Amino acid sequence: MELLSPTAIAKKNALAVQEYAHLSARSIANLFRRPLYLADIIQQADLIGVGSLPIVVLTGTFTGMVLALNTSATLQQFGSLSLTGQLVSVSMVRELGPVLTSLMVAGRNASGMASELGSMQVTEQIDAMRALGTDPYKKLVTPRVTSTVFMMFFLTIISDLVGLVGGYIISFLLLGLDTFQYWNSAYQALKYNDVITGLIKPLFFGFIIATVGCYYGLSTRGGTQGVGRSTTQAVVAASVLILAVDVVLTKLLLSFA
Repeated sequence: MELLSPTAIAKKNALAVQEYAHLSARSIANLFRRPLYLADIIQQADLIGVGSLPIVVLTGTFTGMVLALNTSATLQQFGSLSLTGQLVSVSMVRELGPVLTSLMVAGRNASGMASELGSMQVTEQIDAMRALGTDPYKKLVTPRVTSTVFMMFFLTIISDLVGLVGGYIISFLLLGLDTFQYWNSAYQALKYNDVITGLIKPLFFGFIIATVGCYYGLSTRGGTQGVGRSTTQAVVAASVLILAVDVVLTKLLLSFA
């Protein structure tokens, strides 16, 4: 491993931020330029959205179950077991649904994008696209960004729903709560701002997942070892960015509540 001075490391990181910002800006600007590559967008939406559905459903269901189990122990001490639905719904819709869904999708798709584009980069397929007059950013990056942002919105809604169902299963079978009592409590607890917060976050998270995955894929160097490195870095960077941006978004959205 090459040893670098602190100055060289700072310059390298600054350049990486600049290149990532450039890729992100171009991915948005390309939406307003033809051709739109609708077939690629639909294909990526199928791969990202439908392909991620099983893991999102499982994650949401088990998260709702765990929430119901953990909160019931505390609520029972205060005689407020009927509020289990309220805690599950607010926690899933505001925070856990968007964040956990994004982390699952990042683990599955950011790595996939990085490895796919990284393989194309090291085999010089992207250079061949440029030689033929095709913009790799428009052909490869923009469809992935568009599809990920679009599908994350619906994947989060599904995750929230199955999370509530998971909480209901535990509440009904183990805690003895009435069906109407659980769902009425879950519904009454949600406010307009909770729903808006839970639906805005996945749009930002989806953008992060796609742009980070594409950035590390297009910046791959060093053959097959470089592809493996880019795949790992893409998942780590996307996950950390999602958690960091979640803090900022939560603070901003709470200030408008």
